[in-house]
Amino acid sequence: MSYLPGTASLVEEIDKKLLVVLRDGRTLIGYLRTIDQFANLVLHRTIERIHVGKKYGDIPRGIFIIRGENVVLLGEVDVENENKLPLEQVNIDTILELQREQQLEREAEQERKKKAMAERGIHPDQAIDDF
Repeated sequence: MSYLPGTASLVEEIDKKLLVVLRDGRTLIGYLRTIDQFANLVLHRTIERIHVGKKYGDIPRGIFIIRGENVVLLGEVDVENENKLPLEQVNIDTILELQREQQLEREAEQERKKKAMAERGIHPDQAIDDF
């Protein structure tokens, strides 16, 4: 097996099932159909997978074009073992509700931290130039 430099190495991944993590945190799974010199990807039969704890849900997205600069992680899915995950699949409505609850908990925690810092005289929103 020879090494191909840069995005040329992705040519070997065409028609394989890939998992792609984007800069915004989304996880996409689909079949790589084409790439270009900028590592822009076209995924076919794409799903967006949302994880909350030990549960996950899949949202069908169809054909998905991804700018190469937005890819954080890319890897081949082991098709033989993908159904052996220790995770529970739930429907889309359930996972979206769980994701919303998780986001509200994170925001509440951020507010608690912000309040605790303010009580100690630390104002995280204050610019350094203000001192």
